[in-house]
Amino acid sequence: MGERPCYIRTSEGDWLQLDDCSISIEQRRRFQREVARDGEGDDLIDQGSESAEYTFTGRIDDETYLKVLEVFRAGSCWLIEPFEEFELKVCFAKLSYDSGDGTFEILLIQDAI
Repeated sequence: MGERPCYIRTSEGDWLQLDDCSISIEQRRRFQREVARDGEGDDLIDQGSESAEYTFTGRIDDETYLKVLEVFRAGSCWLIEPFEEFELKVCFAKLSYDSGDGTFEILLIQDAI
């Protein structure tokens, strides 16, 4: 439990470490629905792949925000998965920053459904 560092980078950039992040992850399985006529009903078929949304929140200063903004503007980026610790290509979907108190929120999406 608690905060941990988060690491993101552009495809060709250096890793940017964001300290003391709170992390929220939503994972989903991809499935297909098959409707059979004259059958017993609908079947759900697990396609065997996963997708995830990673939300990071915490506090950063203005200088760090500008570095995060560079990664955001690059489009797709890389993340070190915070619990399993492997590199993962993701899409940088959302960035919020409040310079008054330094709070930020980042939404990264991996293989969206």
